[in-house]
Amino acid sequence: MNLSQKTGLKKNSKNTWTSILGFPTKGTTMENQTNIHQHDHQFSDAERQAVYKSIYSRRDVRGQFKPDPIPDEVLARILQAAHHAPSVGFMQPWNFLLIKSQQVKQQVHDLFKKANHEAGEMFEQETQRQIYSTLKLEGILESPINLVVTCDRERAGPVVIGRTHDMAMDVYSSVCAVQNLWLAARAEGLGVGWVSIFDRLELKKLLQLPTQVTPVAYLCIGYVEHFFVEPELKTAGWLDRLPLQDLVFFDQWENSHAEHEEKLVKYLSQAAY
Repeated sequence: MNLSQKTGLKKNSKNTWTSILGFPTKGTTMENQTNIHQHDHQFSDAERQAVYKSIYSRRDVRGQFKPDPIPDEVLARILQAAHHAPSVGFMQPWNFLLIKSQQVKQQVHDLFKKANHEAGEMFEQETQRQIYSTLKLEGILESPINLVVTCDRERAGPVVIGRTHDMAMDVYSSVCAVQNLWLAARAEGLGVGWVSIFDRLELKKLLQLPTQVTPVAYLCIGYVEHFFVEPELKTAGWLDRLPLQDLVFFDQWENSHAEHEEKLVKYLSQAAY
């Protein structure tokens, strides 16, 4: 295999490398590249509003799943949305493990119960332990579909564009797939709950994941009786949403009062939706 076959590049008459796939690289111009551009790049007001509605009305669903099956075409759409997430070096490190077997769900639920008991003992304050004991933190058995989003750490080989100096970038990419799926599911009227209280190695063993594959998110998915107005942990008094204006800095860490940024800070303090 020659260099052009390996990389998708070829040398032009000026001895610079260009893409044989139609995408510009260093040494090329943007002439004759209009065929790769999105021509309809503006959203209508309704389309833009729909995106924000999905973001702001998304909830972590635990206890209000309905048994109604998810149609295959709907499930395919949200998986397609996940698959179109950004990924470092376009490595697409994810897989999607669908779990419908009640037996497997029960085994996973047993892992959760063990880890959840351990987690409850970790909080120092008695009030926190009491609140924690009342929280429903999963819908493993109730949701019609459980979905494990994984990350294959070796999918694109040892050297990946954008991962050369931060080896966790592939895991971050898989998290982007989770977020894409979550927002698409909300647009479809589906609830999603992320269950993270597991011993990761025990979960890997149960699901027979290969050594190089790590579970990133265990998701419970299904239609729901309702979506809460506010996150459940906020309503339960666990934590409140932090003011955004306190989290935005300018040029240096903790510099939140930069000159000429008063207008932006004012907008940040307003209600989002």
